[in-house]
Amino acid sequence: MKKIVTPLLISALVLCSSGCGQFNFPVDFPSTSSDGGLTTAEVVKGLKEALTVGSKNSANSASKTDGFYKNSLIFIPFPPEAIKVKNTLESAGLSNLTNDFVLSLNRAAEDASKKAFPIFSEAITSMTINDAMGILKGADDAATTYLKNKTSAKLKAEFKPIIKQSIDKVKVTSYWNPIATNYNRLTALTGGEQVNPNLEEYITDRAMEGLFKLIAKEEALIRKDPAARVTDILKKVFGSL
Repeated sequence: MKKIVTPLLISALVLCSSGCGQFNFPVDFPSTSSDGGLTTAEVVKGLKEALTVGSKNSANSASKTDGFYKNSLIFIPFPPEAIKVKNTLESAGLSNLTNDFVLSLNRAAEDASKKAFPIFSEAITSMTINDAMGILKGADDAATTYLKNKTSAKLKAEFKPIIKQSIDKVKVTSYWNPIATNYNRLTALTGGEQVNPNLEEYITDRAMEGLFKLIAKEEALIRKDPAARVTDILKKVFGSL
């Protein structure tokens, strides 16, 4: 037992040196507080639950039909590097092509978002005491930043093949091909250069960015709105701030 107690006591003292506030750091983790304050166990549990609720809600919201397409916060627009293609086609009365293509981009992101929560869940499970304390006293998006730092590399690696499948599933390329063909035809006389953005990379980056925006929004809500604290541990941890 001494081998367990000593490191935890040291951790508690280190944390207290930067300001313990109202928190009581138990020596024998996880214990309960005798004076009604929060234990380290409760803080960790509360933060994990907040991230679980936030990431699950966000993934569910993003993966619904129109989860990206009709949400202005995370809507995926025509690739900026190919905007001259969009402008040229719309000037020629072919806006239907660009509209269908943009819809397909968002559909691909919605489809891929169904696979996001298990990746988030793994990172949440590995949260440490130090992680939790930093998050609790951090900015309104501290938990989201933690999750982003922990999951971005893996999320991107796992999202890419999913996005590729989604691109095929919702026929993104079939919408892009006539756009490129018509653009090349319209610019043939002027010597316009063909633009061919990396759609897989573009959708992957925008899908991840959108998910983290939604999680940040959920986190801020839990921190500020008591009604968003849907469990007892969330009420206790975030009610103490």
